[in-house]
Amino acid sequence: MRKRYGDDPSTHPDFDQDLWMEVGSSGGPDKNQVYGLSNTTIENLRAARSVSTVESSQSVSSTQTKGFLALQQHMVHLTKKYEQQLANYEQNTAHMAHLTKKYEQLLANYE
Repeated sequence: MRKRYGDDPSTHPDFDQDLWMEVGSSGGPDKNQVYGLSNTTIENLRAARSVSTVESSQSVSSTQTKGFLALQQHMVHLTKKYEQQLANYEQNTAHMAHLTKKYEQLLANYE
């Protein structure tokens, strides 16, 4: 950031997509190790970077960064909600199998 924007952090953007991608795929020992985001998010950033010919600036605005972070948080929330629903479904399925077995035993005893 200092190389690109100078020593004063107040002049740095909140997020520079190109710089972030450059560092994330620099070829060093941590090549392609981008922390804090999923692989899907990284692929989306790469795709957005290659498509972003409309904007002449190489950095992402603060509003876009906040929107991106809000979407990321929403995705995490939805993923957790999905995992909870899946766990509930699996628990209900197991319970239903148990009840079915019990019903079949009662039916056999009744006959």
